[in-house]
Amino acid sequence: MFNLGLIGKNLKYSFSKKYFKLKFKKENLNNFIYELYELESLNDLSSILKNKKIIGLNVTSPFKESIIRYLDQIDDISKHTKSVNTIFINKKNRKLFGFNTDVHGFEKSLDLFIPRSKIKGMILGNGGVSKSIKYVLKKKNIEFITVSRNANENDTISYNNCEKYLQTHKLIINTTILGAGKLSDKAPKINYKLLNKENYMFDLTYNPRETLFLKKSKKMGAKTINGELMLKLQAELSFNIWLKELKKNNEV
Repeated sequence: MFNLGLIGKNLKYSFSKKYFKLKFKKENLNNFIYELYELESLNDLSSILKNKKIIGLNVTSPFKESIIRYLDQIDDISKHTKSVNTIFINKKNRKLFGFNTDVHGFEKSLDLFIPRSKIKGMILGNGGVSKSIKYVLKKKNIEFITVSRNANENDTISYNNCEKYLQTHKLIINTTILGAGKLSDKAPKINYKLLNKENYMFDLTYNPRETLFLKKSKKMGAKTINGELMLKLQAELSFNIWLKELKKNNEV
């Protein structure tokens, strides 16, 4: 039996366990199970790793950046984004290998969502997953700005100073936790009245399916998408990585 799981905080709103459980049933993968491991801090990671059957973990907020120092090796995308959301654990030597599948999930979702014409982006939030979003936008040569409560001169501006950019930056991506879980009645503080049908609003949250951010945007005529497709795409790649690594180590 191979154990997989998700580590992070506030996991009761997570869709991952349900998704993988359904996947395993559909594909008759009886030798895999997926569990949720809620951690207060990564100091508790060692207790999870004592389970020798665990060969793979997904990583969610707030550990996507801080997890790296616990890993033995990371892939090239993780080196660029400084963010990991997938871990393979070698059963023989217990070494931890980190991967980033958020980039794949977001990029493929974005390809289906926005037009091919030139567009500028605005990233709301500057946490771990935002690094993956920036990586994709740079790869696609999409000019962007980052908006955060903690603004600095180099990379980010404050919400108070972002209004003028709403006229020019039509792709707006919410990477914050506002709108999810206990914060379902919250939304990033932008001027939604300035939005229109030329806007493309992407919320990485998938539970609820339509956040307050998306509702307020749709009301102004903007096109909207949530993070469900991104989640599915990154989850599939995560599983393919685990399977590939198991085969490489002659474990399946």
